[in-house]
Amino acid sequence: MSEPTIDIVAIGNAIVDVLASADDAFLTQHGMSKGSMRLIDADQAKGLYDAMGSAREISGGSAANTLAGAASLGAKCAFIGQVATDQLGEVFTHDIRAQGVTFVTPARELEAPTARCLILVSEDGQRTMNTYLGAAQYLPQDAIVEAEIANAKVLLLEGYLWDPAEPREAMKRAIRMAKAAGRKVALGVSAVFCILNHRADFLAMLDAGDIDILFANEEEVLALAGTENFDEAVAFAASKVELLVTTRGADGAIAVAGGETASVPAEPIEKIVDTTGAGDLFSAGFLVGYVNGKGLEESLRMGAIAAAEVISHWGARPEVALDKLIAEKLG
Repeated sequence: MSEPTIDIVAIGNAIVDVLASADDAFLTQHGMSKGSMRLIDADQAKGLYDAMGSAREISGGSAANTLAGAASLGAKCAFIGQVATDQLGEVFTHDIRAQGVTFVTPARELEAPTARCLILVSEDGQRTMNTYLGAAQYLPQDAIVEAEIANAKVLLLEGYLWDPAEPREAMKRAIRMAKAAGRKVALGVSAVFCILNHRADFLAMLDAGDIDILFANEEEVLALAGTENFDEAVAFAASKVELLVTTRGADGAIAVAGGETASVPAEPIEKIVDTTGAGDLFSAGFLVGYVNGKGLEESLRMGAIAAAEVISHWGARPEVALDKLIAEKLG
């Protein structure tokens, strides 16, 4: 078996985030639950965009954000996702390549435009997300190139992308390729609704040994286990994977692997500006620690530091060199 030349290859939604400030009254007026994420159609996306205040556009997408963070930590990364031949597609492509991530999936000329996530950011930094998947939900199986999958230490799958049928089949193909090459497969659950919609699928993959590393926040791991007891949920999920990583917001994070459990508190931060991408960047820091053979606690610290950086400003991509920041923090 050849040595991998890529640290992380990820498959996910190619999305541009459109962010604007909003108060609770605006959220209520438009039928949103503060801090939630929902899928919307093209007409809803247009109506909400027209109603939003002054906005800024920043490339996003859960797995793509993770790779941007990992690349900032010096990891070699590649992204697979679908954009359309439009302005936002060009924005996404430029931004992810500028982060040092390889991205060669051809843009498609479809009626559906490049995906966008309309994010309303509250005064306390909470983000309420409204996602129109557009072209992202048409990622074809032939976009999965065996050499790219086989050459990566870790294949990272974005739970959000399990919803539409076409990319789901593409990810199944990638899992088969990664397993055949002896590589690790990681799944980021992404959101509780992904569990609610696909719990049977996810459990079947876990039971089949398709997933080696599972990233889930507290709410997601409870939903996956079907319990309200956090310790029970962690024990349930940890029994099904080699490595479980669970974030708990202000309460920090834990990791469980091979009978070992480690935990870290949340990294101190002066002010939370925008929590968009916190989990994505946590995964970035942790995965870079993992692929470089760091222990659970150090990998968790790397994740916590990366997450704290991204919630200190608008947008879900790092604005400083994370490798230098983490080197300073870890001494």
